[in-house]
Amino acid sequence: MGCDGGTIPKRHELVKGPRKVEKVDKVAELVARWFYCALSQEKLRRPIVACELGRLYNKDAIIEFLLDKSPDKTPMESASHIKSIKNVTELNLVDNPAWSGDKESIKGDKYDDLQSARFICPVVGLEMNGRHRFCFLRNCGCVFSERALKEIKSEVCHKCGVPFQEEDVIVLNGNKEDVEVLKKRMEDRRLKSKLEKKSKKCKSAGSASQQETTEDSPGPSKATNGKDFINSSSGEKRQIIFTKSSENGNSSVSAKVNKAPSATTKRPIADSEEKSEAYKSIFTTHSSAKRSKEECSNWVTHTAYYF
Repeated sequence: MGCDGGTIPKRHELVKGPRKVEKVDKVAELVARWFYCALSQEKLRRPIVACELGRLYNKDAIIEFLLDKSPDKTPMESASHIKSIKNVTELNLVDNPAWSGDKESIKGDKYDDLQSARFICPVVGLEMNGRHRFCFLRNCGCVFSERALKEIKSEVCHKCGVPFQEEDVIVLNGNKEDVEVLKKRMEDRRLKSKLEKKSKKCKSAGSASQQETTEDSPGPSKATNGKDFINSSSGEKRQIIFTKSSENGNSSVSAKVNKAPSATTKRPIADSEEKSEAYKSIFTTHSSAKRSKEECSNWVTHTAYYF
């Protein structure tokens, strides 16, 4: 079966060697990274945002991704590190005056130059087509070429004048080494923000507790608006309110005693005995006065009978 009838097999047909690695077209890769959204794979259109790792997205795609809370949501590796809209920065891009757009290549009868880009560097004028390294500032979102930042060294943005540091410069669509450095910076920045939030919460809680302690602590006793406080021997705090009253032309002063709630509810036995004796003395004096009045009335009636 086979190999008869004059067929001569060759070596590459009988011996299978290792497969050749397919090379990726660099031009196509650059076009996909610089002209299309990394999340939705659609063409980049304004407003354009960039993450802390230097990837380009359409802002609409990021908002839809964050609003989608369904359990069937497909995990996206390109946006797994984006947790809120604060993790992306809107870019301030400068249009390329030499870019004619997609209007001329609609029919397909014209050469589409992939070297021309829609945006350029406002300082040097290089086109943002992936051939040159570009960066953006995280504080303001302005985009510059790396050559412009190296040639004109400054701590202020060349376009809007916002101050920035070296950590605020993020490379757009960098290589693996750049992505690792940016990822480490992103983790450090997020950890620092968490620690700052915790410290603010601790400070606010401490200030609230101090206010409560100052309100609860008793200060020196002061008589205000005719009110006074007296501490009894049983540990109770009483409030006396003085009011003036006039009866039959005689001015008298009456006092009202309001008992404030005390922490101790039990009273000592000695105080209760003293109070009972005081009540007994009051009742005896009242009864003796009543008897004296009755004797006087009897004496008056008896003398009137004799007269």
